[in-house]
Amino acid sequence: MFSINNIIRQNIKTLKPYSSARDEFQGEASVYLDANENAFGSPLEQQYNRYPDPMQYAVKKRLMEIKGLPVRNIFLGNGSDEAIDILFRSFCEPGIDNVILVPPTYGMYEVSANINDVTIKRVPLTPEYQLNLEGIAEAIDEHTKMIFVCSPNNPTGNSINRADIETLLANFNGLVVVDEAYINFSRQKTFIQELTEYANLVVLQTLSKAWGLAGLRLGMAFASEEIIEVMNRVKPPYNINEATQQLVLEALQNVEQVNDWIKQTLTERDNLVLGLKELDFVLDIYPSDANFILAKTTDAKGIYNHLVERGIIVRDRSKVELCEGCLRITVGTPLENSILLEAVKTFR
Repeated sequence: MFSINNIIRQNIKTLKPYSSARDEFQGEASVYLDANENAFGSPLEQQYNRYPDPMQYAVKKRLMEIKGLPVRNIFLGNGSDEAIDILFRSFCEPGIDNVILVPPTYGMYEVSANINDVTIKRVPLTPEYQLNLEGIAEAIDEHTKMIFVCSPNNPTGNSINRADIETLLANFNGLVVVDEAYINFSRQKTFIQELTEYANLVVLQTLSKAWGLAGLRLGMAFASEEIIEVMNRVKPPYNINEATQQLVLEALQNVEQVNDWIKQTLTERDNLVLGLKELDFVLDIYPSDANFILAKTTDAKGIYNHLVERGIIVRDRSKVELCEGCLRITVGTPLENSILLEAVKTFR
């Protein structure tokens, strides 16, 4: 049976987090002389001389309205990458513990594991890009702390079978981290609504994709209050800057605009697939629930270089396990997709 006390690092259990000046009182004040800030302001029209809210309450409150879950179940990070790193630092003993990755998948899980000196156990997806549950079960040992599942998956684009993820959640006594960076483009419903059922579930999402805020670097983790409390204890005190918080709040008022962009992206994805399927050197295009497609070709490197010479950049994934000969192509605007198709048609 899952218990957070069985997986949290011992030094984190006893960690006394840094207490910022703004953590030590409640409410508003008229004079702030507590944080050694420049009281005269900043040389910008928008003033940033004060430290930001360390717990980003206003942003979390708006996300609570959109996502339908309490503020206490929300963690905000400097991109999802910070949330991933904090999970490693909170729950994995360096040099002792291990995590399970299911390649091909998002590369930062492995990078964070290596940075934190955590062993990686790889259980490749099946040829259909689904979980190998038997292989995962065999890989789990007493030091396995987390399993990372990206759904929709990057770079393959497909959603992972929901029942298989639920099997992991029900049978694994560590954390199951479901990365939903591309969930806005998928017909599959989010796992956020399962948080009350599975105490070991962590759901990652981002504002970098459908929301178009990649430059602001704001990622989200949703989990039990106990897990979020641990992550907040470990994070830097002011990990989300004031400019990001203000701009994100502004963006979160425009849900209808984002939904319209999602619809346009899905239409353009279908058009892009149709155009690429006409080319004899495109062998297959895998089903996608994301804002990109994975195309298997006869010469991925050659096509990639051909496009680079014409100022068009896609992602060569041909050296990734189970993605041999594949290019990952982001769905662009109608004009960008047209330029891509015209350029790729000239490849010989």
